[in-house]
Amino acid sequence: MVSIRDAIEDDAEAITSIYNAMLETTTREWTDTPHTVDEVRAWLGSRQAGGWPAFVAVDDGNNEVVGWATYGDFRDSVRWPGYRFTVEHSIHVREDHWGRGVGRRLLGALEDHARRAGKHVMVAGIDSENVESIRFHERLGFVEVARMPEVGLKFDRRLDLVLMQRILH
Repeated sequence: MVSIRDAIEDDAEAITSIYNAMLETTTREWTDTPHTVDEVRAWLGSRQAGGWPAFVAVDDGNNEVVGWATYGDFRDSVRWPGYRFTVEHSIHVREDHWGRGVGRRLLGALEDHARRAGKHVMVAGIDSENVESIRFHERLGFVEVARMPEVGLKFDRRLDLVLMQRILH
């Protein structure tokens, strides 16, 4: 079992570890630069200051953070206020906890938060090679709405982005 709660500064090290776990070996995140604990601490502060959620999943058996999730603007909703009801989320689960419902619980917490905040659509941007994430989102009611060929680059390869969305109301 896992519990979902708001992330706190003390979670920064675990979040950073989960974030960086597959950075060097997969195209799940399109950066080559590892995240730092200080960067994640600052990010958590900005999430809280901006009213955006940042949740962690904590293993009830050992009190370890095993996943985290957040959402934010899909596009710049200050500059383009028509997008203010659409958010893009990010979910990361420690590999040894895949298939245990952690991602489902985190996404549920994000969706509940988004509904309470008056959001209408949640978007997922997924590397096309990450079929596990695409299937996960399909199982939870997301539909593919776009494939954007060769918009990313990692490991000297052009990468395709899959956009999926779910209408929350």
